[in-house]
Amino acid sequence: MKKYFRFKELGTDYKTEFMAGLTTFLAMAYILFVNPSTLALVGIEELPEGVTRINQGAVFTATAIAAAIGTLIMGVFAKYPIALAPGMGLNAFFAYTVVLGYGIPWETALAGVLASGLIFIVLTLTGLREKVINAIPANLKMAVGAGIGVYIAFIGFQNAGIIVGDDATLVGMGNLTSPTVMLAIFGIIISVILLSLNIKGGIFYGMILTAIVGIIFNLIDPPSGLGGIVGEVPSLAPTFGQAFAHFGDIFTIEMLVVILTFLFVDFFDTAGTLVAVANQAGLMKDNKLPRAGKALFADSAATVVGSVAGTSTTTSYIESTAGVGAGGRTGFTSIVTAGFFLLALFFSPLLSVVTAEVTAPALIIVGVLMSSTLKNIDWDQFEIAVPAFLTIIMMPLTYSIATGIAIGFIFYPITMILKGRIKEINPVMYVLFVIFILYFIFLS
Repeated sequence: MKKYFRFKELGTDYKTEFMAGLTTFLAMAYILFVNPSTLALVGIEELPEGVTRINQGAVFTATAIAAAIGTLIMGVFAKYPIALAPGMGLNAFFAYTVVLGYGIPWETALAGVLASGLIFIVLTLTGLREKVINAIPANLKMAVGAGIGVYIAFIGFQNAGIIVGDDATLVGMGNLTSPTVMLAIFGIIISVILLSLNIKGGIFYGMILTAIVGIIFNLIDPPSGLGGIVGEVPSLAPTFGQAFAHFGDIFTIEMLVVILTFLFVDFFDTAGTLVAVANQAGLMKDNKLPRAGKALFADSAATVVGSVAGTSTTTSYIESTAGVGAGGRTGFTSIVTAGFFLLALFFSPLLSVVTAEVTAPALIIVGVLMSSTLKNIDWDQFEIAVPAFLTIIMMPLTYSIATGIAIGFIFYPITMILKGRIKEINPVMYVLFVIFILYFIFLS
């Protein structure tokens, strides 16, 4: 084992790798509860006609399984200290845009995730994935990441009751004296404090403390004894295999855009995370990522596994840097993290205390972290600023990640051509321009 993972060469040992794996798990454990809450649209009382709510318990199990298998493949096959789980932003797109906005059944949405995962595998094995990534301008990649951050934060404020609908101004401030709103505000404050103090797993601990305070003040029903904390693993039956059963429903223009969005966002989530974690761990060689193909395959395979089990797109997590910071350097760190995700399967009863007020702070904090890419956009170039700004602002305003991407990608070739920079536009951008124009024609 030591020889396979090159412990001596990388200056590590079992104890260091174990602690690193545990640190990574704690940093991203929040997804076990946020993802089921998001996909089940907790806090949304009425769903579109004909659309049912996905089973929250099944999503919890699917989340843990997808994270465990994806992380295990990353550790054993690619040998990187990188963990995977259903991605924030992509789960919001799945729930709030595809299911709630378009009225597409969650079963069909899972089929879309499966399709994107299969396409990922083909693109990865043929080497085309990297070429497609390089075709999208860096400024638009960063705008998409920041836009998703703003969108997720907006959903968090809405779920918390801090931002509410207003007939005069569309949105307005909610009742900040409401006990549940005050609980969410407490969660935001405590999470900010923990992260400001550089406490590993601050988001997860913030959720725990918020839930405890909610129980103390009778805002959340407490779990009943030990059985309320540890229990049987929720059945996958409500979601398992639904992606296959509804695969024939994805062949529409609307679902084509959905699949393209799954592909696009996961493209850059994974690429950015791999580079960031590898750089921090000192694993980059001549500014290149060794075994990049294997790492990308792990991500693609995890998406397929997750979609079949019953969850949204699985991707590499930037929280892996917490484990690297604790000394993790090899794939053994990922094996440890995968083990903890499997162990977490027995703690599903805690879902009952993870209400919308408890998860809202996590959404807002993750939104803050994702918005950090704003600083890297060339705002002084108007032809870049316009599509970047429209990409970012239209996501929360239209309540759709896909619409934000579409508008930004339509304006990019227009502003670049008018500025005389036509030679800088990759042909792929013209293809996307046409696809997104057809997308809006179809929606109308």
